[in-house]
Amino acid sequence: MKMRTEGKATRNTNRSPSLRSNYVAYGLLLGSLFVLFYLMVSTQFSYSQEALLELDRAKVNSSKQAFAKVDSAETIPAKHGRNHPRQGTHEAIIAEDVSRTMEEFNREEEVAKAHTEKRRQEKQGESEQQWAQKNSIEEQSGHEMKSDNWEEKHQAEKQEAVEESKQFGGGTDDYNNVADAKPICDTSFGKYDVCELAGDTRARGGPGATVTLVSPRAPPKEWQIKPYSRKYLDGLKAVTVKSVPNPEDAPGCTTRLNIPAMVIELGGLTGNYWHDFTDVLVPLFIGARRFNGEVQLLVVNLLPFWVDRYKRIFGKISRHEIVDFESDDVVRCYPHVVVGYGSRKEFTIDPSLDETGGGYTMVDFTKFLRSAYSLPRHRSIKLGEIRPASGRLQRPRMIILERTNSRRILNLAEVIAAAEAVGFEVTVAGRPRASYDVFTREMNSFDVMVGVHGAGLTNCVFLPTGAVLLQIVPYGRLEEIARTDFGDPAGDMGLRYIEYGVTAEESSLMRVFGKEHPIIKDPAAVHMSGWGNVAEWYLAKQDLRINVQRFRPSLLQALKQLQ
Repeated sequence: MKMRTEGKATRNTNRSPSLRSNYVAYGLLLGSLFVLFYLMVSTQFSYSQEALLELDRAKVNSSKQAFAKVDSAETIPAKHGRNHPRQGTHEAIIAEDVSRTMEEFNREEEVAKAHTEKRRQEKQGESEQQWAQKNSIEEQSGHEMKSDNWEEKHQAEKQEAVEESKQFGGGTDDYNNVADAKPICDTSFGKYDVCELAGDTRARGGPGATVTLVSPRAPPKEWQIKPYSRKYLDGLKAVTVKSVPNPEDAPGCTTRLNIPAMVIELGGLTGNYWHDFTDVLVPLFIGARRFNGEVQLLVVNLLPFWVDRYKRIFGKISRHEIVDFESDDVVRCYPHVVVGYGSRKEFTIDPSLDETGGGYTMVDFTKFLRSAYSLPRHRSIKLGEIRPASGRLQRPRMIILERTNSRRILNLAEVIAAAEAVGFEVTVAGRPRASYDVFTREMNSFDVMVGVHGAGLTNCVFLPTGAVLLQIVPYGRLEEIARTDFGDPAGDMGLRYIEYGVTAEESSLMRVFGKEHPIIKDPAAVHMSGWGNVAEWYLAKQDLRINVQRFRPSLLQALKQLQ
């Protein structure tokens, strides 16, 4: 037994090294397979990352190559103007230019591991910029230049409002003598600021104009407010708004009036017809109409000739003397002062957002204008109505707005003949030569207004309710801008809106560049190159030759809208 046992022990001992060698071999084999699998996965992952980056490279290079060809007759130099759009949701057809896209690509290449997250953040940033890029045709042409760091300033102001809320509680800066009082200054909307001071308020004019609220419940606080509807523009002047607890901390009253006052500015883009209404007259109506004429206007950068042009509107807004606030050397005391004005949307009123104090709408604004200018027609014609004087059926009257510099209708005579053929009595109008009062009465006499996208369509405010606005939109993906600037406001005024989009074949740009040029073939790329290029080519250097057969259904639709 002992010998057999030792023999077994000997055999077991002899096999042990062999088994250990097998285990090592198996381990090495498995390890090699694992390393091979890891290398395959790593290679694939690396390839995927490179593929994503290469895709971005291809997109950027594609955009750059599309514009590399544009030289002399085929060059679109990168330009920057309006940063809209102005404005947001927008909605306006704007993208970041090629240079910025290239910079973003380089950043992505340096931090490839954060590629997906970075792209998400960039898309969010683009959507936030769209609000600022939705504005008027003249802004698009480069009249409005927003500062590059406007978005950063806006975010800083929002953060400041949050800190104020934490400091004073309840989301307000100061409470006046009302149970549910609002903040003195609302800086939450990026386009403009508005302050409303209720109580003992003292306005001192001059170069360093101040408006001070004396209230024992108000913590000492100070704001710099630009009382214009587009505060981001250069050259605007700020008014200092203060709240102090003690009368001795405020200037003594030189004169005291028992009416409210409103501090506004006429700088910025004032003087451009569309901006006259969008930036001043509509916001002024929003802010001051609730006072029913019993309000005094304190105006920064007063333009007497401009106020005189719209004297009927200003006379209806306020029965009191307009004060040149920059030159005023007295301290005027009021029970209520509003500093600043604006509107949430372009060329219209949104009663759910704009605090009008009376639920006013754009229909109310047009009624206000008809009252201010004593316009006789409140409603458009109905087809089939008899003309009182002659006893004959009335033909609906159409006004075609003629442009002389750009976006001209080259075959205007054919368009007039087509409109007359379907039943309109047609008048063509250029720039007004009569007094503004006479001009507004003439505009009020028409049932249909036709014009190419531009500031002249602002005259639709004088049309009677139920009239038709037919906007001709030039080639170049401008439809969204056209609707924002005129289409949506027209509907808010109680007008019927029709839009006719011009094709490439109807544009003079086709004859200049040909159908294969990026300006014709790829308008989106033109938008990506910068808003200055959109303004230059699609707005400033384009004329139209309307296809009257294609245009005829729009004329018939306008006629039908009057039934």
